[in-house]
Amino acid sequence: MSFFTYNNGVLNAEKVPLSDIAARVGTPFYCYSSAALLHSYQALEEEFANKGGVDICYSVKANSNLAVVATLAAAGAGADVVSEGELRRALAAGIPSDCIVFSGVGKTDRELIAGLEAGIAQFNVESEPELERLNALACERQCEAPVALRINPDIDAQTHEKITTGRSDNKFGIDWRTAQALYGRGVAMAGVHMIGIGLHIGSQITTLTPFEEAFQLLASLVTAVRADGHEVSRLDLGGGLGVPYEPGGGLTFSLTEYADMIEKTLGSLGCCHILEPGRFLAAQAGALVASVVYEKEGEHNSLLIIDAAMNDLIRPALYNARHTILPVREVSQDTLVQFYDVVGPICETSDVMARYYPLPPCRAGDLIALMDTGAYGAVQASTYNSRPLVPEVMVQGRDMAIIRPRQSLEELLAMDTMPDWLEP
Repeated sequence: MSFFTYNNGVLNAEKVPLSDIAARVGTPFYCYSSAALLHSYQALEEEFANKGGVDICYSVKANSNLAVVATLAAAGAGADVVSEGELRRALAAGIPSDCIVFSGVGKTDRELIAGLEAGIAQFNVESEPELERLNALACERQCEAPVALRINPDIDAQTHEKITTGRSDNKFGIDWRTAQALYGRGVAMAGVHMIGIGLHIGSQITTLTPFEEAFQLLASLVTAVRADGHEVSRLDLGGGLGVPYEPGGGLTFSLTEYADMIEKTLGSLGCCHILEPGRFLAAQAGALVASVVYEKEGEHNSLLIIDAAMNDLIRPALYNARHTILPVREVSQDTLVQFYDVVGPICETSDVMARYYPLPPCRAGDLIALMDTGAYGAVQASTYNSRPLVPEVMVQGRDMAIIRPRQSLEELLAMDTMPDWLEP
């Protein structure tokens, strides 16, 4: 279900014309639909409601804007965080500390201490040195750290190589073959309370088979750890559910089939299950709206140069990602299309949003929308080429709010300071 639809000849976010937002904040900008966020969250929650429920911890790295996190928090979501900054964002957005899971391979002492002091629900520990360091820090503070070991099951998620996280050559998690012994070591530590096991095999996964293989291995490991006499009460199943960036893409299975598979592979263990969706909740809730700056005819292609660039949305350059592009002004179905290379103004050949993409003839000033950019869009933005960060807007019905203003050039320049020997 899309919450970006044409109404009266203009592409709307819910009931707000994107052209109206452009007139107010300029382009480019990100626009998020609160209804789309809630729709995806509720679909996942309802699917598991009849199977004993599940704890949904939103993966904050997908989109960390406070308004986005707060929208999901109000619906009952917890948070999966990977830095102290994300931890602080989750707390500021209203997520209770006992609903926060802290993941990540390189947690510093400061970050581990921040999690301990906040009283989070769970540390997903990803190495033996991290477990030892967390134990020492907890002992110093005379407390116990709730720990789930994140294992690496050496399973190919059949996704892009840069977003797979469960293969043996990835940096994430603990080799599943050594996890049983390490779990026992953790039980013996005074500053650690071993409560569970977790995994996360990748992002934008569209087939059920890798999940099922990973969860079967997880079940066998739980059985082995319990045979050693240890408690395992939580299973963190990660995220990774893919979304349809292009027509016909996305999941090849239903949420019902996903939930049924989890019940079949893990239900008999009697554990609490945690899911960490990010892209699944946020991607389709967002659009990046840009203006056409120039049309340019090349020898071999037609270029559509827009004012959004790879510093605003790096996914196409980084992952060869493809996003649906829509004209904000609706055109009739029989309008002849032109094939464009849609490019930005950054001084990099890789600053290409799409190649040979069919669009109605465009001219300078026309608005286009790059769809499904609510996840891994604004959060990965930079100020490369000294381009200020673009604004973010959220809509709810007929209402809109600027949830992050456009960075000014003055603010951008003010981030730098001169050393004494260069001061006039």
